[in-house]
Amino acid sequence: MIKSVCGYCGVGCGLEYEESKLIGDISYPVNEGSVCSKGVSELISMQTPTRLLRPMVRESIKKEFTISSWDSVLALIAKKIRATSKDKIGIYLSGQLLTEDYYIANKLGKGFLGTNNVDTNSRTCMSSAVVAYKKALGADFVPLRMDDIFKSNLLILAGANTAEAHVVFHNQIKKAKKQGLKVVVIDPRKTDTAKVADIYLPIKPNSDIDFFNLLSKRIIDEGLYNSDFVQNHTNNFEQLKNKFKRLPVTKMLKRTGLSQEEFDSFWNLYKESENIITAWTMGLNQSSQGVDKNLALINTHLLTGKIFKSGNGPLSLTGQPNAMGGREVGGLSTMLAVHLGFDDESIKRVSEFWHTDKIDNKPGLTATQMLDANLDILIICHTDPLYHLPNRNRVEEQMAKVPFIVEINAYENSESAKYAHVRLPAAPWGEKEGTQTNLDRSITKQERLTRTSIDCKPDWEIFQLIAQELGFKHGFNFKSAKEVFQEYQEMTKLNGYMDIHKANYDHLSKEPYVWGEEIKEFLTPDKKGNLFFVENRLLSEKTDLEYPSILLTGRIRDQWHSGTKTNLPQTLLKHKPLNFCEINEDDALELGIKDGERVKVSSRRGSVESYAKITKNIRPKTLFIPISNRDINFVTSDILDKESFEPDYNHSAVKIERIELD
Repeated sequence: MIKSVCGYCGVGCGLEYEESKLIGDISYPVNEGSVCSKGVSELISMQTPTRLLRPMVRESIKKEFTISSWDSVLALIAKKIRATSKDKIGIYLSGQLLTEDYYIANKLGKGFLGTNNVDTNSRTCMSSAVVAYKKALGADFVPLRMDDIFKSNLLILAGANTAEAHVVFHNQIKKAKKQGLKVVVIDPRKTDTAKVADIYLPIKPNSDIDFFNLLSKRIIDEGLYNSDFVQNHTNNFEQLKNKFKRLPVTKMLKRTGLSQEEFDSFWNLYKESENIITAWTMGLNQSSQGVDKNLALINTHLLTGKIFKSGNGPLSLTGQPNAMGGREVGGLSTMLAVHLGFDDESIKRVSEFWHTDKIDNKPGLTATQMLDANLDILIICHTDPLYHLPNRNRVEEQMAKVPFIVEINAYENSESAKYAHVRLPAAPWGEKEGTQTNLDRSITKQERLTRTSIDCKPDWEIFQLIAQELGFKHGFNFKSAKEVFQEYQEMTKLNGYMDIHKANYDHLSKEPYVWGEEIKEFLTPDKKGNLFFVENRLLSEKTDLEYPSILLTGRIRDQWHSGTKTNLPQTLLKHKPLNFCEINEDDALELGIKDGERVKVSSRRGSVESYAKITKNIRPKTLFIPISNRDINFVTSDILDKESFEPDYNHSAVKIERIELD
């Protein structure tokens, strides 16, 4: 029996492997034996015929790939890098990488190539939460755990569909409900999550700031803020209080689409709840004001003092298995390493640790900026930017112009592969070992369950081989993932609050290590949380007569991203179809659209085909298409949050029409 952890979402369930069978680990604290359909099918994805098994190369994207050798492709990559300015190199990583993979890629890019253009697809899902945590709490630190729901009285889920995106955590929520937990779901769609809520609030898209500002104002106006906590542990209260005096309450409530009765019902439950957790994910993060939405939410916890104590706090629900670990390592271009930035002191300490003098002193290009920068080299690792970046027509034009693209992947059926010049076969889940950090700071260990296929290599080893080919053997001479993790642990000592160095790599096979458990105060210089006044500035794309509806996007339960692992004949489950478009029943009647009919959804950027799913569980003039439709981003808006550079995936102005049969 080999124990490991799942490599899909941020929950990070424990698994047991024996004789080609995979089951949930009953002794693992996160899931206690439960596992979702994606986790159960994880083994099958290792054996799919869509695996990439050998290095491939071609001179141009107009030619066919030919099989090559590792020595040959590594020499080619090194030659291209040597001939290219560091500012023209981009490394595009993924929240599905292990911490060791992230560490070596980040060390190579920022430490030895001298480019800070090292970013991750977490930019498109969690960067708004990262920025808000840093501004309000002083660091990218999640101040509570998933199991805090069992110590809480009220869980508020805002823009989060846990029933489909965090399935096992949702099962824990239902278990906590039986013990008295009340649940409020705030979402324009009555999702599977909303169906188990004590109160469901069908909020209008893009009015989250208005909602949380109304809540904060009510807390202040009725004197329910924690005056001792606010005075001794927060900044900017008087400024916030004065700003709230001038808020147009009636106008803001109207923008939310909620009635006074609906808001009052929520308020009565809120003020009666001693312990409160507010959890959120892409419904807030993926917005032109994603950071501001996060700050408005966090304000409610700073005003009430419901933070840094059991059963309370703002809990961001990370989507990918190691988005958190990537943030800790420094996998975002807006940070250097181990939560350190690009200030002189941080650069000095990191340079001494890595024994390098090549670190640049400015943030690099984000994943959402790289293709605008006319890069000469783009290295893509375990992600698919052509599929997941917004405004795909534009992305295709940009990728076609990059002279040299290297794709590191375990699978050959990515959308981005059509623009790659070199493809390197990486070992997938089950064929490599290493660590990941779950959404609540639990460091867990993936184990190698079977031999590594043919010419495949772990991602950290691929980046190390590139580094060695470039002559950096003194900094890249690791023999195992364990050695990489141990160097990373030493590096975390550069940051006073990261106690990851206390973890034992071998012990992680038995139980996770939770870092930061002793942190019970803000990590700002003055040890106080920062309140921020934010307001809805209506920056998202506007509807009009031609494009009268707003498109929402999101996951469905059994599907993972573009489907390279889950959209396979032997793994595909039928909980929901992969491609459908939810439309309000009144809108469908007005447009003459019938259930199941083929429809075309168009925006100012492009269009996508789908099948109508008529429902009363979505607001009027609002549509929903899951991201399992690989063409979804032909439609989505590429407006970015000005601080996090995260795309506004959930506020695209669109129209829907029937596709007439020939």
